[in-house]
Amino acid sequence: MPERKEHPIVIQANELSEKIISWRRLFHQHPELSFHEFGTSKFVADTLKKIDGLKVETGIGVETSVVATLTSGEGPVIAIRADMDALPIKEENTHYYKSVNEGVMHACGHDAHTAILLGAAHLLADQFKKEEYKGTVKFIFQPAEESTDEKGLSGSPYMVQAGAYDHVDAAIALHMCPWLPVGAAQVNDGFSMANVDVFTAKIFGTGGHGAYPELGTDPIWMLGVVMQALHGIVARKIPALDAGVISIGQIHAGTASNIIPNEVNISGTIRSYTPEVRDLLSSELNKALSVVESLGGSYTLDVERGEPALNNDARVNNFFLKSIEEMYPECRIVRRPFGMGGEDFGYVTQKIPGALFFLGSGTADGIQRDLHTPIFDINENSLTMGAAILAQTAVHFLKDKSNSPVNKEGNAHVS
Repeated sequence: MPERKEHPIVIQANELSEKIISWRRLFHQHPELSFHEFGTSKFVADTLKKIDGLKVETGIGVETSVVATLTSGEGPVIAIRADMDALPIKEENTHYYKSVNEGVMHACGHDAHTAILLGAAHLLADQFKKEEYKGTVKFIFQPAEESTDEKGLSGSPYMVQAGAYDHVDAAIALHMCPWLPVGAAQVNDGFSMANVDVFTAKIFGTGGHGAYPELGTDPIWMLGVVMQALHGIVARKIPALDAGVISIGQIHAGTASNIIPNEVNISGTIRSYTPEVRDLLSSELNKALSVVESLGGSYTLDVERGEPALNNDARVNNFFLKSIEEMYPECRIVRRPFGMGGEDFGYVTQKIPGALFFLGSGTADGIQRDLHTPIFDINENSLTMGAAILAQTAVHFLKDKSNSPVNKEGNAHVS
């Protein structure tokens, strides 16, 4: 059999490998928290401005955002998004490029996402010079995926509201995947990551002296009944084939050992995939709390709706799969949802067709380096693979004759 020739974009990506790795290490060494990605944003913008053919804009929706546009005029428009922020975690890795910002760490791979998208920008700019493509690619470097501001919003809805995705027909992204090795990818059609809601509740009694509980009403006793009802919601109210989680993260009550408090404060998270289950979980949580009324208590409940579920468009996913198959035919494709974590790219897929896949990046040392842990790390061999897949996916989208504008009004916004 004739030897398989490497794909031209794979060859280009491999030639960029040292640069992409150096960018990733620079970002890793200098992590910045949500809404404070000033150094990262400046480096990204300065790097993009050196690429011929790119129009670079900053501050769209969020001060630290960067958007670069590569266009040949009329045609389909695809956006490629990377998130840039780090987490408030103290790094325990020992490599020379470990975080120099005490208590801040790239523990979710956003340093890699940013470096990969810079690589994809270089690859596509070269492709536009070599071949005439009809259409536009937008490179969206988004701040603040990990955290929200005082309004309860992360970076994505601000960029959507500000028009970063207006006139965009499809959007794509990737995420590092520590549970899969390099040479594997996880892809899923439809809902793939969770709606993320936060609830806060209070149970009120009268309180009283710990020695005379019969003289008052005890909200801590009521809490026990509420907990039993709450933890039965998913098991007995949600269809077994639907995804749903309610978890309590905080309970606060009381000031002294001999005082029955007059209130208990509870907070937690609600996770779901579909809009129907999202509504049902909130409704059933309210019913679980209402049992205190028959025990002489009262309650309040506030549910703050956060990012919507990531909803991967099957057609957009097929462009990923086509690119992977032709460039990395031995890549193992795992088809299943990504879990109950949140991803604010869901704001984008809520408005326009889009998809995100997980790229295998597990380290070769045999240690499980999970997301959001102090020892999280990646196999850097995944970086060029990610850049090549994103670039080639954009090429396939632009070349596909069926891609008349999907978003005809060109008006993506958060309602």
